[in-house]
Amino acid sequence: MGKRYKIAPEVKTDIIRRIKEEGISVAQAAKDHGLHESTIFSWLSRGTKGSPSWSEFSRLKKERDQLLKLVGELTVRNSTAQKKNW
Repeated sequence: MGKRYKIAPEVKTDIIRRIKEEGISVAQAAKDHGLHESTIFSWLSRGTKGSPSWSEFSRLKKERDQLLKLVGELTVRNSTAQKKNW
């Protein structure tokens, strides 16, 4: 079995913050800190119970707005197409 060493909580927090807020990949974070990707994924899965960060909330809100706009456009197109078939 490989060497096992404890990662400081501040380092874990910083890695998770960089992934969630700065958008770096897990692979890049693992490479930067000499960790295995599965270690970071396990940290992320344990931390999913908390509330989203403001940047994540903002990103999700933008995505929701874009999807609502798309649904609206598709609804209008569908309605117009149905009227032409009558």
